[in-house]
Amino acid sequence: MALMRKEKGKGMEEEEKFLDVDASMQGNLSFRDPVNLRINGRFEGSLDTLGSLVVGANAVVKAQITGETITVSGKVTGNVLAKRQLTILPPGQVLGDIQTPILEVGKGAILQGNCRMNIEAQGSGRREMLTAEELARYLEVETSSVLEWAERGRIPAVRDGSLWKFDRSKIDEWVSNERIK
Repeated sequence: MALMRKEKGKGMEEEEKFLDVDASMQGNLSFRDPVNLRINGRFEGSLDTLGSLVVGANAVVKAQITGETITVSGKVTGNVLAKRQLTILPPGQVLGDIQTPILEVGKGAILQGNCRMNIEAQGSGRREMLTAEELARYLEVETSSVLEWAERGRIPAVRDGSLWKFDRSKIDEWVSNERIK
């Protein structure tokens, strides 16, 4: 792993800092603070990141990915949840189901899987709906606890068919009012 920094100099504009992963790695990477992560090698496992994630053209990733802004130029096998935007650039490939409010697929890029557009996250309100599993990870509790709270009406939730959905802003308010115990 290398931390790449571009300094502001005479005639140069300041560029974003990226945490570069050029090696082969296996495991679970989770970032609680925003980071700009770029994968250029091989990665297998799960990725949960805040900030931007770039999968470079030579990267091969087999992972469940959760992030805010994700750009894929390499090969990703696994489900992808992009909370803000997913961009697939040629020769990029995503083989798996995706969920995102904004999707861009460049000419020559490949998306093979189901796509779910979160229209409630678009627009000025930017509501983010979470599944029970996502909420459990967010609150760092067991999924069974989240489902039990929803069934008993102890947590703000809406039923979508047989599934429970949770509005992140309402959950944040619920947590700030110290209703979680």
